[in-house]
Amino acid sequence: DRRYDLMNDLMSGGVHRLWKAELIDRLGPRPGQVLLDVAGGTGDIAQRFLARAGNAQAIVCDINESMLGQGRNRAIDAGRLAGIGWVCGDAESLPVADAGVDAYTIAFGLRNVTDIAQALAEARRVLKPGGRFLCLEFSRVETPLLRQAYDLYSFTVLPLLGQMVAGDREAYQYLVESIRQFPPQAELARMMEEAGLEQVSFRNLTGGIAALHSGWRL
Repeated sequence: DRRYDLMNDLMSGGVHRLWKAELIDRLGPRPGQVLLDVAGGTGDIAQRFLARAGNAQAIVCDINESMLGQGRNRAIDAGRLAGIGWVCGDAESLPVADAGVDAYTIAFGLRNVTDIAQALAEARRVLKPGGRFLCLEFSRVETPLLRQAYDLYSFTVLPLLGQMVAGDREAYQYLVESIRQFPPQAELARMMEEAGLEQVSFRNLTGGIAALHSGWRL
């Protein structure tokens, strides 16, 4: 969805591509692995994973059928036909077997889930023992000065840009509000531990505009 890409570009100043590269670096894809990318309808993470891993498999799961269709078209356009599957499903009730995947990623999708705790429990369920969980999400800006600037941009400039560029002020207003309501870094880490994930850590990206959370099923 071009508008979805545009939103991420406007929210991050285009830096979301570097953040996604960081996610893939942390994951360290290897041949033979199976990745489940949840809320990944654009296929962005799955394509990056396969490009790095070589002979591996990626399952893209998204609740939005039309987003999946667009991701599939992109993959076909890029000549990526092997090793990638597309599944319509809900993060809170994944159509994936217990201990079925080596890695679970979710980029800019967890804040749109109704029950985050349930989605995290599902993530643990589908991971094999030794499997890795990675979540990339807009988060809580750490430095007061940057936070003030970011708030000003988010609440005033961004909805205006949304109106002008995409003709959709409401979607951008929702985006800003959903980021503010999402659990801050330490709270999300605690929720991951409560869901049974271990060795939980997080890394702030661009001063906390986004954060990359990591956990393992051991």
